[in-house]
Amino acid sequence: MRGILASSIGVTCAAALALPLAPPAAASVSSVSSVSSAGTPAPVADVATRTVGTAGARTGARADVPGSTQSLPLRPLTRDRASGAVLGLTPRTVRTFSLLGVVWEDPSVDLHGRVQVRTRAASTGDWTDWQDVETHYTQHGADPDSSEAASGKARGATAPLWVGESDGVEVRVLPEPDAGEPEDVDPVGTGSGEGASGGEGAGEVSTLPAGMRLDLVDPGEAEPGESAGGAEPQAEPGESAGGAEPQAEPGESGESGAPEPQAEPGESAEGAEPAEGAEVPRTGVMTAAAKAASAANSALVPLGATQIPSLTAEETREELVALRGTGLTEQQQAKPYIGPRPSIVTRRGWGADESLREKSFVYTSKVKAAFVHHTASGNSYSCSQAPSLIRGFYRYHTKSLGWRDIGYNFLVDKCGRIYEGRAGGVAKPVKGAHTMGFNSKTTGIAVIGSYGSKKPSSKAVKAVARLTAWKLGLHGMNPKKKTSLTSGGGNLYAKGKKVKMKVISGHRDGFNTSCPGGKLHKKLGSVRSKAAGYQGR
Repeated sequence: MRGILASSIGVTCAAALALPLAPPAAASVSSVSSVSSAGTPAPVADVATRTVGTAGARTGARADVPGSTQSLPLRPLTRDRASGAVLGLTPRTVRTFSLLGVVWEDPSVDLHGRVQVRTRAASTGDWTDWQDVETHYTQHGADPDSSEAASGKARGATAPLWVGESDGVEVRVLPEPDAGEPEDVDPVGTGSGEGASGGEGAGEVSTLPAGMRLDLVDPGEAEPGESAGGAEPQAEPGESAGGAEPQAEPGESGESGAPEPQAEPGESAEGAEPAEGAEVPRTGVMTAAAKAASAANSALVPLGATQIPSLTAEETREELVALRGTGLTEQQQAKPYIGPRPSIVTRRGWGADESLREKSFVYTSKVKAAFVHHTASGNSYSCSQAPSLIRGFYRYHTKSLGWRDIGYNFLVDKCGRIYEGRAGGVAKPVKGAHTMGFNSKTTGIAVIGSYGSKKPSSKAVKAVARLTAWKLGLHGMNPKKKTSLTSGGGNLYAKGKKVKMKVISGHRDGFNTSCPGGKLHKKLGSVRSKAAGYQGR
């Protein structure tokens, strides 16, 4: 049955406000009649653009502005019969953005169709070719009956697509042939009950979700120094860590919402000394939310640190004893199975705007497994841009999809750098929103990029192995073994079903999806063996 589902559903992995109306800055309706040198009509201004976030972000006095989101409702297309598109946007000028995605109202509804976009580069004015946006992204997110899913804020969406700094966009949506959806559902989400494509065969297309819109995300300006991108991770210590398994982290059963810890009076706001070539520490006064997110890592680094440095195997074992207190036996304190702690860029290091997320942190009792994902956002990014991509994912997950925070617990770029994801502390069992049905007692790691047909870099694979060796080692888990997890509900396993799962699994192992991409999923065997080796097994 699982095989049948996997072949028939084939979906891919890859995150409520009042929306003030504001026209695009510097856009002019008169541009409708102008033509580019290539003969392509210049994009027309969209006067109905709605902006979520900081208006005029690029004119602010600070370097690391929070960014913004423009929301454009998709409309019936009447002049695109050649492509078969029934919904979209004609070319238009918009505020500068770097990441985009299509969003709709009901997160339980899948988009049975194809979304294509083309964008205009802000630096050159050149238009890209049409490119596909991964439409299956609803398999991420909170477990069905969790408070996060029941918040009423969640929405359905495509995967986010990174396009680089752009100031023009065109979109088209091509529905799949009718797959037997109810006839009384609006074919294009217009509320009219009529096929609004204006073309022949409108009644033969499948239904599209209601309330579809295009969200254009400006991740915010980088601080001076971010363009350097940070050096590639230093070689990690090669010591092997042997010994008996430590006990699992103590904690309450189930999940718990914990208030943010307050920063201790007098603690330095200076970040830890970054490695050579790494991003410079962020400046300015930290907000209460930023202090709380940073203080969640206070057992590892000082308040305000932009990077959690790597440790040797011996230092990691000593840290584990300190984190666990007196709960370990003498033998376990001496030689626990845990990999050396890798270097991790903190949320402050990648520039998280902590006002976007929910204030409290949600924890589960322990971490029994790690699910590996890809972001399905494309591979056309440089490693120096990775912090901007993560800021974009974060804003997309919180403001567009309505999640409490970024969905992943960790992210890894193609240069092998590791980033803190959802707030609450990298050494703590923070509950994420990454593998619907299996967010409890797991951690989610997303490799930035699309790996269906492209192989992940060896540096990224190695980073995932080092991260899982350390993170799973904190909870006494063996990367080469299986563990028992209880499904929270999904398309492979019914709610309440106990499932034997590999301690390091891909998203597709818990949900019928192609995530983390076939090329990355094939590397998980190597990840498991490397992670076990780093643990000294």
